[in-house]
Amino acid sequence: MAGNGIIQVIAFAHCPKGPLTMNIRTNIKNPLILFYALIMLNACSPLGMAAGAGAAIGIAAAREGGVSSAASDLRIQAVINDKWFKYDLKTFAKLHLAVDQGRVLITGVVQDPESRVEAIRLVWQVNGVKQVINEIRLADSEGVQGYVRDAWITTRLRTTLTFDREVQSINYSIETVQGTVYLMGIAQNRAELDRVIEVARTIPHVKQVISYVKMAGEPVDINQQQGKPWLKP
Repeated sequence: MAGNGIIQVIAFAHCPKGPLTMNIRTNIKNPLILFYALIMLNACSPLGMAAGAGAAIGIAAAREGGVSSAASDLRIQAVINDKWFKYDLKTFAKLHLAVDQGRVLITGVVQDPESRVEAIRLVWQVNGVKQVINEIRLADSEGVQGYVRDAWITTRLRTTLTFDREVQSINYSIETVQGTVYLMGIAQNRAELDRVIEVARTIPHVKQVISYVKMAGEPVDINQQQGKPWLKP
């Protein structure tokens, strides 16, 4: 992070003709600039850039709050990752972020309570953060097998929701930690949210589903610190 409100983004893209390094410096007071810059980092050809930008802008526009809100969330996530990276990459390597309208959901695993406290402290230093939901767990003995299983659950749920015509899947963030599925985002109505939860509950190895999803049009409840749990029967 550079001084005077400037964020520096360094990314490496692997292209058919060799690695491409891009270094972008932009004023974080204009999140739209950062949003478009990060889109361009996802592709290394003009055609790829155009396709990536079009898809990302379409998804962002469909979300509640539109492109500007999505850009702000993207900027928040980038700054948090930058702070964690500079503090100690190894300490926070197994943490995951979901940002929605300034609400930051943190899931994953750390080795000790001190690291959990430090991760949350760094997040609150970022401008634009309205709420921090701490779902960080201390490490246990599940190891690589547990992480692979969690990744499979997340992918399975994301894929199922994507092809479900009754669910606007782009409005949901999904994280899985030790068999617990965390949902965050915007539901169009109660029926849609119930459908998403039911799909998650039926996936093998899911122990419980915890929702931080809000209804479309409702204001963000910055006092909500506990999600609504649904235990698997």
